[in-house]
Amino acid sequence: MARSRVVVAIIGPAVSRLYGRAPTPAGDIEGIGSRRNRAVTKAVVLGGCGGIGRIAAQALASGEWFDEIDIADVRKTDAEALADQIDRSGLRGVAVDATSPDSLAAVLIGADVAVSCIGPFYRFGAPVLEACIRAGVNFVDVCDDLDATQRQLALDGTAREAGVVALIGMGNSPGLANVLVRYAADELLEETTSVDIMHIHGGEPDEGPAVVKHRIHAMVNDVPLFIDGEFLEVRLLDPSGGAFVEETDFRDVGRYPVYPYPHPETITLPQHLPGLRRATNRGVVYPLTYFEHTMETVRRGLEANPGVAVADLPVDDWVARILAERSRLLAEADVSEPGGCLKIVVSGTRGGEEHTYVFSLSSTGGAGAGEGTGIPAALGAILIERGTIDRPGVHPPEAVVDPLTMLALAGDVIGHFGIEHSGGGTLPIHIAHHGPDGTVEELAL
Repeated sequence: MARSRVVVAIIGPAVSRLYGRAPTPAGDIEGIGSRRNRAVTKAVVLGGCGGIGRIAAQALASGEWFDEIDIADVRKTDAEALADQIDRSGLRGVAVDATSPDSLAAVLIGADVAVSCIGPFYRFGAPVLEACIRAGVNFVDVCDDLDATQRQLALDGTAREAGVVALIGMGNSPGLANVLVRYAADELLEETTSVDIMHIHGGEPDEGPAVVKHRIHAMVNDVPLFIDGEFLEVRLLDPSGGAFVEETDFRDVGRYPVYPYPHPETITLPQHLPGLRRATNRGVVYPLTYFEHTMETVRRGLEANPGVAVADLPVDDWVARILAERSRLLAEADVSEPGGCLKIVVSGTRGGEEHTYVFSLSSTGGAGAGEGTGIPAALGAILIERGTIDRPGVHPPEAVVDPLTMLALAGDVIGHFGIEHSGGGTLPIHIAHHGPDGTVEELAL
């Protein structure tokens, strides 16, 4: 089979019954035919020098899936340096400005797949997707902003008319969270009634302004939770959100409070899982002193700007104040390397009895939000290029990703990153089954 070319565009309902066939073993991934049967395929990389983008580029370069990988960034010199650092033939760094439609159009010419990791997504999510649709380029991103996701989903008809496959929110949460919920719904339960997604990360060497802006965005906007079959809107910093704050144990990380987050799983999962009555998304960042500093900065900023529209808030000033204290707070908490955990609690019925499955994806020893988000984005691009995901339109992961095929591919990719986790095995996924009789057993994926 001819090797294929990807320019990774890294810029910051019900599932089609792919499950009617046996999942593709890891060793047979290369045997999946190219979607277009072309000798060379191309994707686009925008913002590839960011913490998530550079990981996605490395993941794509870790195998012989693509002939070429272009890393595009507004910082062309940095993009070229990253390409040299990865040191793989066919890899190059190019310049792009995601705020310029002409610049986006130029790098999308002739591309087949774009992976977007540039944030904040409430600014760039829909415009970059629109640019890809106009160019006829398939699309993957890691969008975790609710409002941006809603605008992207509204482009479904336009994408279908253009024949463009758009896989949105293919990161950690959303992303892996959605895929594992789909796995539980299809393989472990007859009816899925409740999903609680919780996430924590911290200790990354750097946090860019876009990451902090996303966090602020989560604190000043409504957070939809799906409770008892109805949507309820709360605010993270208000008493309404405080009612849903709870302590949870994160594998390999520790016990932390989690706060309501406006991640899009709460609006997409109910559309694709008949019978679902509850869907929540809550998260936190460690050390907790850093997250509390962020919350306090935002509280004071809101008090100083009463009645100001969200779009007009002095967010850049808040970001500067938050980041100015980050190094000190991490040092005081003795946090010197990244880590994190995604915890998903899925409940439902099988054989008329209640069952709960707790998935934990944890990592230590240098793997954090970049790895947890960038690797799934790369997997999505590979699956689209191979034709495993080929339905035009705008889709969340639970609608089009075959969990077993994706996880088989993930086993090949993750091994290149040396990610440490407890429990052994190739994938850092731990599953605990809570049975109807109260017993708890460890399951293999």
